[in-house]
Amino acid sequence: MPISGKLFINGAWVQGEGGTYHASNPATKSEIEPAMSMASSEQVDAAIKAAELAAPAFRNSSLQKRAEFLRTCADEIMALGDELLERVTAETGYPRARGEMERGRTCNQLRLFADTIETGDYLDARIDTAMPDRQPLPRPDLRHLNQAIGPVVVFGASNFPLAFSVAGGDSAAAFAAGCPVLVKGHSSHPGTSELVAHAVATAVEKCGLPKGIFSLLMGSGSKVGAALVKAPAVKAVGFTGSLAGGMALVEIANARPEPIPVFAEMGSINPVILLPDALANNADGIATGFVGSLTLGTGQFCVNPGLVIAIDDDNLQTFITTASAAVAEVQAGVMLNERICTAYCDGLQEYSSHDGVEVISAGGSAEGQDGYCGQATLMTATADYFLQNTAIHEEVFGPASLIVKCKNKDEILRVVTALKGQLTGTIHCADGELASYTELTDLLSLRVGRIVINGFPTGVEVCHAMVHGGPFPASTDSRFTSVGTSSIKRFIRPVCYQGFPEALLPDALRNANPLGLLRLVNGVKTTDAI
Repeated sequence: MPISGKLFINGAWVQGEGGTYHASNPATKSEIEPAMSMASSEQVDAAIKAAELAAPAFRNSSLQKRAEFLRTCADEIMALGDELLERVTAETGYPRARGEMERGRTCNQLRLFADTIETGDYLDARIDTAMPDRQPLPRPDLRHLNQAIGPVVVFGASNFPLAFSVAGGDSAAAFAAGCPVLVKGHSSHPGTSELVAHAVATAVEKCGLPKGIFSLLMGSGSKVGAALVKAPAVKAVGFTGSLAGGMALVEIANARPEPIPVFAEMGSINPVILLPDALANNADGIATGFVGSLTLGTGQFCVNPGLVIAIDDDNLQTFITTASAAVAEVQAGVMLNERICTAYCDGLQEYSSHDGVEVISAGGSAEGQDGYCGQATLMTATADYFLQNTAIHEEVFGPASLIVKCKNKDEILRVVTALKGQLTGTIHCADGELASYTELTDLLSLRVGRIVINGFPTGVEVCHAMVHGGPFPASTDSRFTSVGTSSIKRFIRPVCYQGFPEALLPDALRNANPLGLLRLVNGVKTTDAI
């Protein structure tokens, strides 16, 4: 289908009234047709009003209806075929295989949420029946149920044009909960966003859902994004991006008369700790796997391994030699846009300007390349220098990593203790070696959302057990994840029904249990009727 550059608001495709711009192909720096339009303040207000009006009906829609909608979204995305994959490649510089992988992940998580909500487990139905004869005071009938919080704003991420964008994880979780979604599309991939929005819009129509449950708006974050977050009808925000961007949204949300949560995932350096026996057994193999993880997607993953921590000995030197040789063979890779490329180059320059940081290997040069390209880079510093210079604790988003050389186990622990919150922490260890490092795993568990043993952090499985989040500044609320079925918890809240007439209760709380849910009744898990 031809890309029009229009916005989708309350069931209609409309030309944006806030100006136009062109997407850019980062591999060639050339403009991509057609011109894309941006929303005016009046159009933003119209989308918000539509979401507000649609919220009650969508919140009260059946689990089966929402599951049908999620599966239909997945089917319609797949039906876009090559056109979607070609546009992803043009707007991101990603190879087609990456687009196919991300499309599969996007559709799989939509279907996973459909399966999840059909069980009704996320509703957490609890019933404590009345005890009128209890002394000294009777107990009323009390019934607990989770419900949708209301319209949610989702900000598309630059590095995941499908999986963290229009129909990505945040949208899937919000739709599953019964929340209307207002997507603020990312300016780097507006054509991709429009195509996926067509798929979602078709699913809304096919499933007979209220038109206002979905809108796609384009425009600057400081205008369109800020207006969405300020709107009284909006009840939560999902964001994946930079620390500066996430905290700007938090500031706006907290300044509202009614503050709302901003569930922001904002980046991480994802430390990789190499224990001595692991290096002694397999320094070359670990180094090869590390460089593959570091340079995957030109390092543009939020779980990219940007820090290595190990005891400085001959085995670490073997790791460094092998990793350096592998990095030197990596050609400069296309980065997502000019801003990200510039920030990466500036970050490398900042790191290398430190006297205690040594650049030990660099891949193919980015100079002379047609597009916005980043050069893979490997650096080292001593633990003493790292501990004294917090500026080199910050993320450089791209294919760069710093190896911190420690004198001993105690210095490894000191380096880990100095780290801020992270999305992941990885440990490479030999059989039985980790038992001597229980303090290390304890320290990591306080600082990360996911601990990886003998693997690498890139590759975030979409499943029930995944946690993609972590203590600040990795995310704004470490109690929640932005990947996996548990992410629905961000967009629901509990409501207690006390002394309600049976006929007015939600189906999930009625005595007969018509939905067949597993409920907690007077402290006992059961599917039985009352």
